[in-house]
Amino acid sequence: MLRVAGLQAAYGASRVLFDVSLHVERGEFVTLMGRNGMGKTTTIKTIIGLLPASGGAVHFDGSDVTGRAPEIVARLGMGLVPEGRQIFPNLTVRENLIATAADRFNRANPWTLERVVALFPRLGERHAQWARTLSGGEQQMLAIGRALMTNPKLLILDEATEGLAPVIRAEIWTCLEALKGEGLSSLVIDKNVGVLRRLADRHFVIERGRTVWSGDGDALDRDREKVNGWVGL
Repeated sequence: MLRVAGLQAAYGASRVLFDVSLHVERGEFVTLMGRNGMGKTTTIKTIIGLLPASGGAVHFDGSDVTGRAPEIVARLGMGLVPEGRQIFPNLTVRENLIATAADRFNRANPWTLERVVALFPRLGERHAQWARTLSGGEQQMLAIGRALMTNPKLLILDEATEGLAPVIRAEIWTCLEALKGEGLSSLVIDKNVGVLRRLADRHFVIERGRTVWSGDGDALDRDREKVNGWVGL
């Protein structure tokens, strides 16, 4: 579904990514971990085209999307839940969701307003509420719901549960587990190694703009001390 090889990127003269490689197979839940400032968000921005790659390649669902415009990448089936949520504050919950609604791939059971509300009942309860008035956890649910309304082939979540209360964090993980059960491919940035170990098929760790470790859950258990050092726990 997604294959990133030797990715490089910079902000002006400042190099941030030097050699990032990762892959997500169809239906997999894959994590990208590392301390703050190591290049995780830059990796996501470069994958989806918000930042031009200065080297390496990104292939998505059989197409080379390296350097393509983000709106084109999105139409091919990447759905992003960005760091900081970036919802539309002056639209209602319902308006945020329907603003991105699309079913470009004619799915048998596409994501609709009704399906998103079934996944996140709080959004249904607050459908007429201004998005800016939601709690942080509710805004994250809205950001996920908005991405699902594009009916993506791959869902990317940047800092999936950062700053959320434990009860909301648990609710988000439960929903992501349900999405995995439906076969939706996911690439998730988070630092909760314990939960990620349970949910994910594969893990990648980046340090100073380079992929320094990758492996499945068993490998993570064997190298937990080393990975914790990279992740900063």
